Order: sequence, then C-alpha cells, then structure tokens
Amino acid sequence: MKVCFCGLGSIGKRHVKNLLAMAREFEIDVEIHALRKTAGILDHRIKGAIAKEITDVNQLDRDYDIAFITNPTNLHYDTMETMADRTRHMFIEKPIFDDREYHISALHLNRDGIYYVAGPLRHSGVIQTMKEIIENEKVCCVRAICSSYLPDWRPDTDYRRSYSARKARGGGVAVDLIHEWDYLTFLFGFPREVYHICGTYSQLEIDSDDTAVYIADYKDKVVELHLDYFGRVERREVEIFTETGTIVGDFINHTISFTDGRKNIYFQEDKNDIYLKEMRWFLDHIVKNQSLNNMEDCYSILKIALGKGIQ
Repeated sequence: MKVCFCGLGSIGKRHVKNLLAMAREFEIDVEIHALRKTAGILDHRIKGAIAKEITDVNQLDRDYDIAFITNPTNLHYDTMETMADRTRHMFIEKPIFDDREYHISALHLNRDGIYYVAGPLRHSGVIQTMKEIIENEKVCCVRAICSSYLPDWRPDTDYRRSYSARKARGGGVAVDLIHEWDYLTFLFGFPREVYHICGTYSQLEIDSDDTAVYIADYKDKVVELHLDYFGRVERREVEIFTETGTIVGDFINHTISFTDGRKNIYFQEDKNDIYLKEMRWFLDHIVKNQSLNNMEDCYSILKIALGKGIQ
C-alpha cells in the first residue's frame, strides 16, 4: 500500500505512527511519502518511516492508495484538489475546510473512492457506549462543554504562532473544536435550528475566536454547547438529561456516570487509543472495499459550527 501524507505536524505524525501500528496488525506493507512545505526536523522514527520526502507537487506520484490530508485547515481544499487524481482514497483531518465557501463536487473525486473526515471522539468508549444507552432513554436536554487553556496544548511551542491562534490559518474554537459537533450529530442527528455566539473575549494573544456558545433546537430536545480556549481547568464533558436522571460522559477521565443509581462505567483508554481505533476502522473499510464518504455531512457540521445554518 502506497500512501502520501500532506503535512507532518503533530497530528500528521500521530497518524503516521498509528498507520504503521495498524499496518502490522493488518499485515499490510506500507510505503509512505510525505509532501512537506517546511524543513522541520523529524524524529528518527518518523523520518525512518518516510520513503520519500517531497517539497514540490510536481514530484508527487500518481498512484497513491491513500492521501492523508493533515496540513493546516486553510490548505485542505487546495491539497485535496491536487491529490484528487493522484490517489484512490483520502483520510482528511478535521475540520474538512476553513470558513470559506467550497463545492465538493468541483473536486471531481474518485466515484468509487473512500473519503473519510476524521472524528476520533466517535470511536471513544464514552461515545460508543452512550450511543447504545440513549437508544432506550427519553432525552430532554443535553449540555456539552470543551474548555481548556490554549497555551498548554502544545508544550514547548509558542501558542501565538500556532494555527489555532490565527484565523487566516483556520484557527478558532468553532473549527478547532469541531469534534463536539461531530459527536453530538452522531448521537442525536442534525438539529432544526442553531443559535450561536462566537468571538474573542479573553486576554490571549490571538486573532481567532476563543469562545463559541451554541443552543440547538431539536424536535424533542435542546442541546447547549460551550467551547473555549481559556479554561484553566480542563473540561470535556457531555451531560444528557433524561426523564429518570442525568448521564454524564467525561472524555478526560474516560467515564460515564449516572444519577439514577446505575453503576458508573470506566474505560481503560489513553489519548491515543481512540486514534488507533479510528485508524483501524478506516483501514478496515479500505481492505474490505466498503463504501465510506462522510464529506457532505462533515461540511454540514462545519457550517453549523460557523453559524451558517442548517444545510
């Protein structure tokens, strides 16, 4: 299997390592190429896994099995356009695009290709189990939060230089933390209407939005979502209010707790486990040639996150 990584930042490196681990599990030989726009030094494990480093698109081959779109969000569309006739399948890091208007049909993607936009929280024990639980619950209201301190995200780097800090590079909580909308639509489907407030309210030295608050109207429930870059105590939780009590999913402590006497559930997962599960799931679709294309749904999720309404 021949793959090309378009971008080797922190998430690209994570996916390289997980691809290698899953390739061993699937007993697949992998040849990895990397299209890079920077000369940053790679650690020995990543560098040793790269068969060919490419700095010019004209050096790209035209027979890749998978292209991993793992560069900054504002480059996704152009990169996908470049790779459209050079690869059979794509794995696209979230969010699918930035805040500009795009037309997926104009990419002329392979009709039989597998196109997956990442949503690792869907593969967590918390979400997978909550999905099963709420099938037998009458949900009245949902409250979700993702709050953390941006300067702590990437140790040993200046947060002010990160793509998260720069709106022009696709930063801002609305798109950076789109995982929340991804799992909420996975659990409950798409809302009828969404109200939102988004802006920069903290003292962080960024020009991207550091706060986004949403209220979503469903036929039978309301969903509240809070996102920020400045919470000094990290929180990533979803509270589901039902007719019999409250169910709380905690993504940091990997637990589901109940107020109605049911026994709490604990998951033995570390941060990388959900990414490994996601890579396994993706490769399984590739190996079995199972249809997969969530691009349109993910573009609709992006528009909700950006306050552009329900598509």
